[in-house]
Amino acid sequence: MPRSSTTSSPRGRRAPSSWPPRYLTPVPAADVRRGDGEGVAEFIETLCTVTRDTFAGPSGSPLTLRPWQHKLLGHVFARRADGRRRHRVALVGEPRKNGKSGLAAGIALEGLFECQGAEVYSCAGDKEQARIVFGDARRMVENAPDLASACKVYRDAIEVVGTGSVYRCLSAEAFTKEGLSPTRVVFDELHVQPNDELFNVMALAAGARIDPLLFAITTAGVKSDSTGKDSVCYRLFQYGQRLVAGEETDPSLFLAWWGAPDTADHRDPAVWAAANPAFGDLIDPEDFEAAVKRTPEAEFRTKRLNQWVNTAAAWLPAGAWDACAGSGPVPDGAEVCLGFDGSFNGDSTALVVVSCPSGGGELPHVDVVEAWERPSTAGNDWTVPIVDVEAAIRGACRRWNVREIVCDPYRWGRTYQVLEDEGLPVVEFPQSPARMIPATTRFFEAVMNRSLTHSGDPRLARHLANCVVRTDSRGSRLSKDAKASPRKIDLAVSAVMALERACTEPERPPEPQFFSWADL
Repeated sequence: MPRSSTTSSPRGRRAPSSWPPRYLTPVPAADVRRGDGEGVAEFIETLCTVTRDTFAGPSGSPLTLRPWQHKLLGHVFARRADGRRRHRVALVGEPRKNGKSGLAAGIALEGLFECQGAEVYSCAGDKEQARIVFGDARRMVENAPDLASACKVYRDAIEVVGTGSVYRCLSAEAFTKEGLSPTRVVFDELHVQPNDELFNVMALAAGARIDPLLFAITTAGVKSDSTGKDSVCYRLFQYGQRLVAGEETDPSLFLAWWGAPDTADHRDPAVWAAANPAFGDLIDPEDFEAAVKRTPEAEFRTKRLNQWVNTAAAWLPAGAWDACAGSGPVPDGAEVCLGFDGSFNGDSTALVVVSCPSGGGELPHVDVVEAWERPSTAGNDWTVPIVDVEAAIRGACRRWNVREIVCDPYRWGRTYQVLEDEGLPVVEFPQSPARMIPATTRFFEAVMNRSLTHSGDPRLARHLANCVVRTDSRGSRLSKDAKASPRKIDLAVSAVMALERACTEPERPPEPQFFSWADL
């Protein structure tokens, strides 16, 4: 992301402009203006201090927020036209050492004075981690006479005696947290939560409060938690990406995420500056120069560039898919193959189109026709809308010259029979090793050789990023085994099947043979 303007740092350096972050959910400017962001910023700058000697300044000096932090607070604390707070959950992602703990401590302390009987909690993966933000807040109270006179400080709690408000730090043993009624919760390093229990308990516990806020500030990490499922942090990040892309609408969740693209060269100082909003200001560039030489690449990308890593071997190398981006959809009337991977409730259902390569040197082009995924608000009884799926397939056949509708016959036999009876070209493609190994290889080679293009659909990119491969003596193939890839990969599977058939010469009907009696 280009950084054109600059702001002065306290040590005389010129730091790059750091707003907007790489991913930012939309917030109307009017909601920002009527919100509480400037009030929160004024509280922090008036009463909070730097708590330890750092590159930003000496301990005890006033905590001066940067312009990008002012903007962040304005967005986090925005209010709707009816006066209610716009967001109930805010996920803020920053690489290490960008001032997360100090900002989080200031937000927690401000929440302590928000109302009578406020309950504020610092949460983390373990109690020692939770005490980092709480410890900063306690030292801020001790350093500010106005705060010290209003608060009573304990080992793990801060109490405002006059209002009955209390601030405590909690660890991840979620079963001990029932009965709380938080007004504000600060999660530090949400990515290290061993499961989603504490997050769910705190989110549900705030139901009786007016305008509660769960503020999570974190770096990236591994995508899975201790149960093997997506971590709560990664789920929120992916959901926020869908909000940013306009795939879903949910103003109750706010996402601001600083970080580098997957394709970025992790050794490039320009990438360091773009990914870190406080680079050259709160962060010493010389530390990056030393760290990149002695830190494993995956660790550097995670902690210094805020990029997610896989716990299993990723299928496509970082940046390979982005490098194949083309422009626009598949032209109407083009000869294509449709790839369909269907489910009923647990997975997503996907319909992908791939143009058939022509003799003129045109590359196959990949695009998403439609995808049906369980909405985040749906209950356990949600099922794929079969009628809508069948209508989408018929619509695709009217739009393009469809050579084949390539599909796995599992569980969707009735739909395939209906479409066949209507004369549509349904071709079964069982996802067996014999079929998927060569198809997976073809797709991988096409991406690596840039012998295909795609429209840049974020849903397909997300499913491809979730892919891992199962390798055995027969070869490598995508796996839908939950142990191998618990995240959705159905669009990727559909694209693999469709490309395989689009690049395979169709079988020609047999030519009639005529014989005379003399030839016999």
